[in-house]
Amino acid sequence: MHFSGPIPPPEILSKYNDAVPNGAERILAMAESQSQHRQALEKKVVDSNCRAQRNGTVFGFLLCLAAIGSGTFLIYIGKSAAGLVPIIGALGALAGVFIYGKREQKKDLQRKGDAIIAPGSPQGV
Repeated sequence: MHFSGPIPPPEILSKYNDAVPNGAERILAMAESQSQHRQALEKKVVDSNCRAQRNGTVFGFLLCLAAIGSGTFLIYIGKSAAGLVPIIGALGALAGVFIYGKREQKKDLQRKGDAIIAPGSPQGV
């Protein structure tokens, strides 16, 4: 017999009780334990990704703020050409990251949409 999923069908599960005392209960406990373990790992990954994304945003903001501040200082002391370079560079980098992020987000949504609607299915036609 063949099945998919973490636990066997009830007919097979009841036969485990015949072979091993409390066999069905032990199988269910094992499936629950594995599910809790998997969910805990997924939570750690999601939390870590959120933290990394937040830190990247904060550090990027601080870096751009420092570049704009140094450019403003250079303009203030009379080096206008040298002061415009970090300001324009920082603003250009911010715009580039924003455009790239939006483009990747759109591609990712498209890939996910293509994976949900399989070609040849009634919704995919």
